[in-house]
Order: sequence, then C-alpha cells, then structure tokens
Amino acid sequence: MTKSSKVLFSDVDAILNALPDPLVVVNQIDEIVFVNMAGEQFLQGSRRSLSKLNLQDLIPHDSPLLSLINRARRSNSSMTEYGVRISTPRIGSHMMSIDAAPMAEHPGHMVLAFQEQSIAGKIDDNLTHHGAARSVTALAAMLAHEVKNPLSGIRGAAQLLETMIEPADRELTKLITDETDRIVDLLNRMEIFSENPQLERKPNNIHEILDHVIKIAKAGFGKQVNFKKHYDPSLPAVYGNRDQFVQIFLNLVKNACETVDRNDGEIIISTAYRHGVRLAMPGSESRLHLPLMVSVQDNGSGIPDDLRPHLFDPFITTKQGGSGLGLALVAKFVGDHGGVIDVISQPRDTRFNILLPMMRNDQESMDG
Repeated sequence: MTKSSKVLFSDVDAILNALPDPLVVVNQIDEIVFVNMAGEQFLQGSRRSLSKLNLQDLIPHDSPLLSLINRARRSNSSMTEYGVRISTPRIGSHMMSIDAAPMAEHPGHMVLAFQEQSIAGKIDDNLTHHGAARSVTALAAMLAHEVKNPLSGIRGAAQLLETMIEPADRELTKLITDETDRIVDLLNRMEIFSENPQLERKPNNIHEILDHVIKIAKAGFGKQVNFKKHYDPSLPAVYGNRDQFVQIFLNLVKNACETVDRNDGEIIISTAYRHGVRLAMPGSESRLHLPLMVSVQDNGSGIPDDLRPHLFDPFITTKQGGSGLGLALVAKFVGDHGGVIDVISQPRDTRFNILLPMMRNDQESMDG
C-alpha cells in the first residue's frame, strides 16, 4: 500500500463527513454510535448529543425505518426501502429512501444511509406520466374523429385529381397524399396510449429480450456503438408483455445511440437483483416489491437540465423531426407493468434505471 493510500484509509471519518447524504450507525439495541455531518443536520443534533440516544427515542415506534432495520438485521443482508416517510416534531417530515446494511465486523450493528430525493421522489412523476398519457389518449380519440375522417377525403380527392392532371403536376398530388399518410400514421401511433390495453402477459427471460434489442441495434442505428453487458444470471422471470418490453428497451437504446459519439460511443446494459427493495404506493399502506433492475447507461452528452423535468412528457423532444412520444411510451409501458423508471444524467454518464416486480407464484400458476 502506498503512503497516499495509507493517508486515505486513515481518514475515513473525513470521507464520511464529505458525503452529502445522512449516514447513521446503530448498535444491537438501536443506540446511535455514529453520525456523519449530514446526519447531524438531518437529526438536528451534534454527534456527541446524538450518541447518547436510542433511535427509538427519535423515530416513532411504528416507523417503517425500525421495521427495515429489524428485517435487515435478522436476514444479515442489505435492504433498501423507497418511499418511507419519516415525520417527527424534531426533524420535520421527509420522504426518504433508506439503505440498511449490517456491519460484518460488528454483529448487530447497522449502517443506515438516507436519501431524500431518490426514486421515491419519482413516484409522483410516474403518476404524472400516466396522466400525460391519458391526455394523449383523449387527444388521439378526438383527432381520430375530427381529423382522420377529413384526411381520408382529402387523400381520395388528391388521388382522383392525379388522374386528371399532367404528369409534371403530379408531384403536388403525391405530396398531398404523402403528408396525409404521415399525419394518419402519427395519429395511429398515439392510439397505443390506450388506458386499458388488452395484453398477452407471460413469464419472460429479460436477458433474452435485452439480447434481442442489442441485436436489432447492431444491425442498424447502433452499428458503430460498443455494447457491453453486465447481466445477473440468477435473475428470475419477469411477468409481462414481451413486445412492450422490447419496445421499452429498444427506445432507450436508440436514444442512447443517438447521443453518444461515433468514435468512442459506449452503451452498458446491466441487470441486477436488488434484495429488499420495496416501494411505498401513493395513498396506500401497501408496499410493492421491485427487486429487478435493468439499467441502460451511455457515455453521451447527457440530458439538458431544462429538459430533464419534462423528459417523459409527450411531444417533448430535441430531435429534428422527432414526435416526442418515445420516452412517454416507455414511461407508460413501465407503469403498466407495475414498475418505476428513473434517470440520472451528467455529461458522459446517463443512466435509465427501470425497477420491475418479479413474477409471483400465482401468476406462474395462471400460465401453467
């Protein structure tokens, strides 16, 4: 070990204090034995004063946080829970995601990491995406009645006119028919946002689907992109519609291919089993298990800050000639399968993370 490495590892306290998120360590009986500076701010006390307290003195006894600690301690494994509301007169009300991990060197001790703006904050966004999708559905239904029927008449008139004019002028009638076909095609694409689609659902091998998407990309729009795969081979089946899964990841991969540089463009597709990941459902006490994560990561230019809040809204696009329906469709399909999509972006590191529920036993028996 080099001298600089020894200095680094001897200054662990300074490293933990540099973290922007609260970090708390509790012992076997939930007494606080360590907090970093962000933890001091979050719990509204100094390390010295907090070290005398039991976590149950600060957090209500029925808090999901205490239940999470107990489960992680009993299983001796890391667990994550999203959408946990922590509310006390001392620290106020916060919607958090919490990671609980046991310390191997100190049996019974648990490390707690808190994040206030994580996937938990994306739940309202996902509900907004569904609302936006519903508005597209209503708009498509209205346009189908008010626009597609007249377009059919316009196209028929243009075809009739084409038989009556000189060949040199037929370029104009062809332009009319081509443009009416393009508008009808756009309206047809909007109709896929229907509220209650009738889908065939069955167990799917997510890795087979991802390999299929990569194969399509390499044959066309991703010819010059370097693809890397980091798969968890133990991942269970995902229950849902295969075509929609293909469309989800094809859209994400295509967007990634369009943002990376042709010379050193790289896309990493990875899967992982996130043990213990649970998500609080809005307006309900129930918690949905979302242990399957698929990530699509690229080293492109990143997503502009002004676009990020509206990324999944219909008709929002920076592409020349783009319709702005691709990511809106992705968000709807993910939501239809009970999942959540999240995005983290900075220059040369953009990641779309999709959390999905694993197939339940009752679903397997239905298909058997």
